[in-house]
Amino acid sequence: MQDHPRSSRRGFLGGAASVLLLGCAGAQQPQPAGAGASSAAPATTSPAAAGAQAAASPAPSPGPGAQAAPALARIEAQVGGRLGVAALDTATGARIGHRAAERFAMCSTFKTLLAACILARVDQGQLRLDHRVTYRASDLLDHAPVTRAHLAQGSLTVEELCAAVVEISDNTAANLLLAQIGGPAGLTAYLRGLGDPVTRLDRNELALNENVPGDPRDTSTPDAMTDTVRAILVGDRALQRASRERLASWMVRSTTGFARLRAGLPKDWVIGDKTGTGIGIANDVAVAWPPSRAPIVIACFVDAPSASADARNAAHADVARVVAEAFG
Repeated sequence: MQDHPRSSRRGFLGGAASVLLLGCAGAQQPQPAGAGASSAAPATTSPAAAGAQAAASPAPSPGPGAQAAPALARIEAQVGGRLGVAALDTATGARIGHRAAERFAMCSTFKTLLAACILARVDQGQLRLDHRVTYRASDLLDHAPVTRAHLAQGSLTVEELCAAVVEISDNTAANLLLAQIGGPAGLTAYLRGLGDPVTRLDRNELALNENVPGDPRDTSTPDAMTDTVRAILVGDRALQRASRERLASWMVRSTTGFARLRAGLPKDWVIGDKTGTGIGIANDVAVAWPPSRAPIVIACFVDAPSASADARNAAHADVARVVAEAFG
């Protein structure tokens, strides 16, 4: 699979940090009532003139959510099944949603949350990035390219395992990291501590990809995923800055999502994402940094068993175009 260019890591990290600082500095403070107003008595306007002014005023434009809604409904109808979307402009708080409160199987999108949990424990001194985790041939699963390549040495560091789960989606690496935090229940507890009451992990790889309709295990909602990823990567309470930057760099270097959200977002945006693929479902959760703007967080779940893999990927690209246009 084609790799993502890696030459601008420092530029990306510095640029992303600058965008966040600019976003904070750019917030406008509310003015006290009457501030800056003349002390003279207000001018009066006749009812007829006021009516004429009102008629001449343009109607307010719809917000991003209303603007995007018809297009998202069309994408869902075209691909079949269910489309779940949540997008958040972290500068303005504006949101876009479609089935944003419905549960979808996370599949491998949980691996970003897993890496964040590991980094939080590193921040707290409970784990070390250079700690070596041992494993055997019996631990290897389908799609485990990194752990399989290093089987002869029998171990990888925590940092190497984190990079493997986010950049390559290595399934064996995910299970090895889950064992470091108390399994799926440990990750769910971490998410509850972040204020996410929805997202849950119940099983290890590969069972978590089962995607049985109505089964709440190993699921999240687009809204919950978007809010949690925002807390992890954009806020300053979940992770220390160095850990946020490390996680962001892994997502930017991810090699699995070029046909999904990345395919529809503007080429001058810096994009980090983590995909997930299960039985009849294709997911992508991305953080996108437009030039000189605060990031946009997008969660997209395409649960369409009757559609082809190419059609599910195309739905992601179409959703990305809708989000980019709606947020301007």
